[in-house]
Amino acid sequence: MASRSAEPRNGNGTSPIDAVSLAIIEQLQQDGRRPYAAIGKAVGLSEAAVRQRVQKLQDQGVMQIVAVTDPLTVGFRRQAMVGITVEGDLDPVADALATMNEVDYVVMTAGSFDLMVEVVCEDDDHLLELINKRIRALPGVRATESFVYLKLKKQTYQWGTR
Repeated sequence: MASRSAEPRNGNGTSPIDAVSLAIIEQLQQDGRRPYAAIGKAVGLSEAAVRQRVQKLQDQGVMQIVAVTDPLTVGFRRQAMVGITVEGDLDPVADALATMNEVDYVVMTAGSFDLMVEVVCEDDDHLLELINKRIRALPGVRATESFVYLKLKKQTYQWGTR
């Protein structure tokens, strides 16, 4: 197991998870199907201890283990980033966006937009319906600006735990 001089900190300066859990996360980021026994060997724990830690990390919302697909190969031909300007409280709008199946993530931002959302749609008609009939119809949404993806050059989830 690699030694760590510093662990990531949360907003109040305390370490959210220990070095062993960070090492487990790194192992799973390299290969989400890596057996718990192999992870245990790499981090110095038993298979059962790794299983417990992984479950706890998932239960706490620290991580998910999912299959990441190329949207084009599974029938989603249109991706876009949508900048949203909101009037009033951002939380209700962000919460409503988060319930939409087409929305991959919702980010509250500082700058030209209050919220940025990434959407994955079947085609341009689907994108138009989503933005025009559903996103713009949300109470508090004042304006949207869409940034349609022409080509995805890089998408990775292997940034490690730094």
